[in-house]
Amino acid sequence: MYVTLRVGPFIQAEWNHGGLPYWLREVPDIIFRSNNEPFKKHMKEYVSTVIDKIREEKLFAPQGGPIILAQIENEYNHIQLAYEADGDNYVQWAAKMAISLNVGVPWVMCKQKDAPDPVINACNGRHCGDTFTGPNKPYKPAIWTENWTAQYRVFGDPPSQRSAEDIAFSVARFFSKNGSLVNYYMYHGGTNFGRTSSAFTTTRYYDEAPLDEFGLQREPKWSHLRDAHKAVNLCKKALLNGEPTTQKLSQFHEIITFEKHGGGGNLCAAFITNNHTKTPKTIQFRGTNYYLPPRSISVLPDCKTVVFNTQNIASQHNSRNFVKSKTANNFKWEVFAEPIPTAAELTAKQKLPAELYSMLKDTTDYGWYTTR
Repeated sequence: MYVTLRVGPFIQAEWNHGGLPYWLREVPDIIFRSNNEPFKKHMKEYVSTVIDKIREEKLFAPQGGPIILAQIENEYNHIQLAYEADGDNYVQWAAKMAISLNVGVPWVMCKQKDAPDPVINACNGRHCGDTFTGPNKPYKPAIWTENWTAQYRVFGDPPSQRSAEDIAFSVARFFSKNGSLVNYYMYHGGTNFGRTSSAFTTTRYYDEAPLDEFGLQREPKWSHLRDAHKAVNLCKKALLNGEPTTQKLSQFHEIITFEKHGGGGNLCAAFITNNHTKTPKTIQFRGTNYYLPPRSISVLPDCKTVVFNTQNIASQHNSRNFVKSKTANNFKWEVFAEPIPTAAELTAKQKLPAELYSMLKDTTDYGWYTTR
């Protein structure tokens, strides 16, 4: 397994405070994620420490380790304009700082259209094969850092739904459009313990991922994506060495081929696409008719044989049941009534309502307000 090391330090990830420690707020004159000297000082110290520890363990690819990419910052384009010139300067500084650490693998910035050379701008989303405007320089690869397999939930939300067919379609589409790497978010769901989650985010996180909260396989997502990966892997020689050609048949239908002749053998792989969401289509390609269900891609590693169609699921479906825990149901619960404090007992008194986050230092979401 290869690894993308996403250093942050701001990670978002529906994590409390975006992953930044509370004490950072108390640093004098600090402005987060800006061209601000106090923030840059602590950010550089943190990133350098992480990189040093990883390097000591020999985990970067040039050292024989699994880490092939590193990421600095996270989706900064969303807020960059609010910082005006300081936002632009911060992006430049963050890139230069990361590159100066000489980790031996490429650095990426996700959702950062103006990622400075040699940092690679990457896509996050559900359909980067169609929504990504592409690398900001022709010599950079197309990278998808977050293919969202579901959606995080806040309390009150229904379970999120993203089908295995749609995810597989997005993967095949991205590689057919010269994509180089797809990383999933999340491939394994999990649990937000304690105060780790951001505001209102449920304890159960991305439970609809191919591996659920408990690490169990969610079918058919797990197996259908496995089959999609195998199909793309069969095309790897043509994808890496072939010349891409797009045959646009209509608004919804196209054939993309990767082909190379000579030089020790011929290579050819094809992706036949029906992008219509309701109507199936029979498409002729090199004398053979290929039937495609609605919103699907057929993968032909030899430009002849369909080994995978994104809508055709061969794997089984499964369901998950819960049973009551005898141990948990034998617990004795106790309820305590907390008395409302009097004004004399209050630890802080002021004429205006207090900003609780700073007062409580992120130790709790609750505090008593009383007036007199």
